[in-house]
Amino acid sequence: MTIACIAAIDQGTSSSRVLIFSATGKILGSHQMEHTQHYPLAGQVEHDPLELWKNVKICLAKALSKVNDKVEVVGIGITNQRETTVVWNRHTGEPYHRAIVWNDTRTNKISHDLAEKFGSKDYFREKTGLPIASYFSATKLLYILDSDPEIRAAALQGDALFGTIDTWLIWRLTNGKVHADECVPHIYPSAHVFGHVDTLTDGLVEHHVADDDVEFFGSYHNVPISGVIGDQNAALFGQTCFEKGQAKCTYGTGAFLLMNTGSDIVQSHNGLLTTLAYQLTPELTPRPIYALEGSVAYSGSLIQWLRDNLHMISEAKETETIAATVPDNGGVYFVPAFAGLYAPYWREDARAAIVGLTAYNTKAHIVRAALEASAFQVEAVMAAMAQDSGTPISTLKVDGGFSSNSLIMQFQSDLLQVPLIKPCIAETTSLGAAFVAGLGTGIWSSLEDIHELWHAEKHWHPHMPKQHRAKALYQWKKALSRSLFWKDSATFTHTGDVVLGSDTDPFLQHLPSQTGAAVRHIVDRKQSTMPPQPPPPAIAASAPSAPVAAPALAPTATSTASATAAAAKSTGKLSSISRSVALVGVAASVGFAMGMFYQSGAMK
Repeated sequence: MTIACIAAIDQGTSSSRVLIFSATGKILGSHQMEHTQHYPLAGQVEHDPLELWKNVKICLAKALSKVNDKVEVVGIGITNQRETTVVWNRHTGEPYHRAIVWNDTRTNKISHDLAEKFGSKDYFREKTGLPIASYFSATKLLYILDSDPEIRAAALQGDALFGTIDTWLIWRLTNGKVHADECVPHIYPSAHVFGHVDTLTDGLVEHHVADDDVEFFGSYHNVPISGVIGDQNAALFGQTCFEKGQAKCTYGTGAFLLMNTGSDIVQSHNGLLTTLAYQLTPELTPRPIYALEGSVAYSGSLIQWLRDNLHMISEAKETETIAATVPDNGGVYFVPAFAGLYAPYWREDARAAIVGLTAYNTKAHIVRAALEASAFQVEAVMAAMAQDSGTPISTLKVDGGFSSNSLIMQFQSDLLQVPLIKPCIAETTSLGAAFVAGLGTGIWSSLEDIHELWHAEKHWHPHMPKQHRAKALYQWKKALSRSLFWKDSATFTHTGDVVLGSDTDPFLQHLPSQTGAAVRHIVDRKQSTMPPQPPPPAIAASAPSAPVAAPALAPTATSTASATAAAAKSTGKLSSISRSVALVGVAASVGFAMGMFYQSGAMK
């Protein structure tokens, strides 16, 4: 008798992994591989799509090789880093460029120009739930098309395909048979058969795996891809946050806090994103389920930076031991704004800063400050979430790498003043992908079946004195203010004069002229699209008034695949690339991209 199971592909920012789950939620086998991070210039982050595909294939084969012969994979679930953008040739399968990663900031100028053109970075927020920002795939695709005439020409000829990583993997796994973005105007649920795996070697897909693993990869032939969901949506689902008001925070490369808002679309007025959480079959979810989301760009990746760039640690797991050698951060605060600040600030002018250093401080203080940075940023997101939703979060479910660090989880509970709960299965992103795929193939038949598989492993409860908490948050906000205005429009003349813009730090505008400079000019420039904003207030003791009802988002689909984007010139025709649509988790991006491209004239 064979054991039916689900293979979950989790293609993340730092690594790819595959986990084999049984019907009881037990992990039967797994394999994980890191991939290369490419940094061509400051603020730019890229991945090689072919390396990602190769690693996923190897992980599929290796994970299956670790389980017994009685296991049968009956479905595949995919979860992935969202917004990372790829364009490839539909005939050869070769990417035209490296993938532009979600936290890449090269499209800041495009975002600013669009915000100026439409009058506000929030022009599309009411319809899509998203601001105009470099975070999302629409501006990345515009950059690709505008910067490479060859790609634009291929798009116009119908030879180029666009997608985020889930679309890319589906296309590869199905041997080029399914381009999951070409589904307009059809909308599909998360638990849905998107195609079947084709492992034949005579087409676009070649193995490129060790000979002894080929047979295991071949075992996936004709297995349905029965669930696709973005990474943070998958974690929300894997944490069984099925009820309105339930929330989770995943500490991975970044930190991502999501709250289930049910079938209500809650527009954010405090710097968060309104997004589609998931949609299953009509029987399971008659209406789409939405969420509020706050994204922190650097969490685990900050620890990786300490390891790889500063060589301050050898392994990430050392950080808890090192940080515990000192009683506190010693007055040191680390603002990891390497690519600006994400929610709830959305300050692209910010840059990373370590402040408060004295001769007393040691490596341990800096490591501890780096760990605490995630907790401080999550606190700001949660404060904004309470204001937007009108419902303070009473308990937070946590997962990801940092959830194994008791020191930082206790500190997080102290800052939030709510209990934290860690599940027995920490790989909730992979588990969420497995759950939606299992619902799509009948492994599980209801949300109740899934909820019974979730169990708590550890709890943390707040115990920090209120005075200490207030001081820590005050000091953090001071440190945060020191990171702002770093990226501005100041220019320097050949005579040594400094020409300041209105986006320059107000402190600098009142300093005396530089020695040797005849004049310090302050020019009247258009107000920056990212004006200074005070940090969000702490969670209020009394619940704010309920948010005003908002119009529905654009119709949504299922995977986090891609935001819709245009491949045609401003006056050109729609090509195959411009028929793309997001599947689950970025339905908001679909509306954002379509609205932006139509109104900017890129679509006709």
